[in-house]
Amino acid sequence: MKYTLILFLFFVVFIWQSSSSSANSETFTQCLTSNSDPKHPISPAIFFAGNRSYSSVLQANIRNLRFNISSTPKPFLIIAATHESHVQAAVTCGKRHNLQMKIRSGGHDYDGLSYVTYSRKPFFVLDMFNLRSVDVDVASKTAWVQTGAILGEVYYYIWEKSKTLAYPAGICPTVGVGGHISGGGYGNMMRKYGLTVDNTIDARMVDVNGKILDRKLMGEDLYWAINGGGGGSYGVVLAYKINLVEVPENVTVFRISRTLEQNATEIVNRWQRVAPELPDELFIRTVIDVVNSTVSSQKTVRATFIAMFLGDTTTLLSILNRRFPELGLVRSDCTETSWIQSVLFWTNIQVGSSEKLLLQRNQPVNYLKRKSDYVREPISRIGLESIWKKMIELEIPTMAFNPYGGAMGRISSTVTPFPYRAGNLWKIQYAANWREDRLTDRYMELTRKLYQFMTPFVSKNPRQSFFNYRDVDLGINSHNGKMSSYVEGKRYGKKYFAGNFERLVKIKTRVDRGNFFRNEQSIPVLP
Repeated sequence: MKYTLILFLFFVVFIWQSSSSSANSETFTQCLTSNSDPKHPISPAIFFAGNRSYSSVLQANIRNLRFNISSTPKPFLIIAATHESHVQAAVTCGKRHNLQMKIRSGGHDYDGLSYVTYSRKPFFVLDMFNLRSVDVDVASKTAWVQTGAILGEVYYYIWEKSKTLAYPAGICPTVGVGGHISGGGYGNMMRKYGLTVDNTIDARMVDVNGKILDRKLMGEDLYWAINGGGGGSYGVVLAYKINLVEVPENVTVFRISRTLEQNATEIVNRWQRVAPELPDELFIRTVIDVVNSTVSSQKTVRATFIAMFLGDTTTLLSILNRRFPELGLVRSDCTETSWIQSVLFWTNIQVGSSEKLLLQRNQPVNYLKRKSDYVREPISRIGLESIWKKMIELEIPTMAFNPYGGAMGRISSTVTPFPYRAGNLWKIQYAANWREDRLTDRYMELTRKLYQFMTPFVSKNPRQSFFNYRDVDLGINSHNGKMSSYVEGKRYGKKYFAGNFERLVKIKTRVDRGNFFRNEQSIPVLP
């Protein structure tokens, strides 16, 4: 009898909560309808939990399987905006009903902050993937790009108009424009042309009052903030106007690997001293992983060198044979191709494949964890050998070394919120991928152990991190009170933005004092 009563009470409470939730949802959706342009109805863009298409819309841009399991907190509603007025309505009504809004562009947010919550409080997702136009103007060498576009679309539509113009952004074609640009994205032309944010000239955004602002209307402070400080802290960026850069009709790429038995230690030791000093047109990434040895039954470390050179093979060989002979590059290692085909090469797609592959949004996804670091002093040979030993012990995590120098050393650290310019030799991305949920805790811990081991070799006070490699291990903001929110925000904010953090906070406080635009690692307001 007692058990039956408990079940009955649970049922009554469940029905009451469901009715209350439905009433709130109805009020919110009525607000959305009345605050969007009637010529562009918002109703078809709204997906409730339980709606037939809800799961497919939610999962379409989840790029990390850690956040696609049954226990992951889900939004009660998704707004897949198809018109700018839908974005305005989402902001206006989210603020009016005191609901947390997550803003998703391409879903490559490594720790899922654009579509999950760590607070367990109700939230909805504003999904930008339908707002994806790319308007290229060859005459002015500019383009307006909506933030729901992916980089592959940007590259393809530039290439359609010109074979000698490009945009210096990331190597992964499915990354969304919104998060990539607003967080200071980089690619294999950064030593020549800098970051994405060094090549933007205007933006359109919806502010906390639901107004659409361009650069002139928002003012230089706010434009500065959304150009490297993470757009999601200040408003919803609708589009960026970008500068296009010149590239030769043919570029040269290569990918070669060397193991410890093939003198990898000596080559990496030389790479770290040479790569930041090479001509600006040359970018050589080094990826370090653990593989089976071909000369013994033991594990060994492999260094893979992946390069992009804005020039021909003969010139590249002349440079590297003189400056970096340890690599042992030969002509047969090199591929001369168009810039657009080099994008495919860097995505591990065979050169000669159709450029239309860049328009595909779907890609295989894994469980994953990423972390980042910056190296300011060369690591000694003994240090490198100790790192290899630790990696063989851990076996799973990999590291990618991305060289700085060139334009990155000439642009001031305060021109944009992205602060890590001169003085940094290279950036590290730590990575672990896996295919089964049962491996999550182990692989996460292995990645953290490698990160911890690297402490003596990387930047200090603060230990620098790259904002676009979002990492909740650096801290999470619960936004419970302005003082605690500021303290929590400073913990990760100083690591991402160094001396630019306080300016970002002041701008945030001025334009969004109520802290409507927030997530677990957003810029806090001043107490």
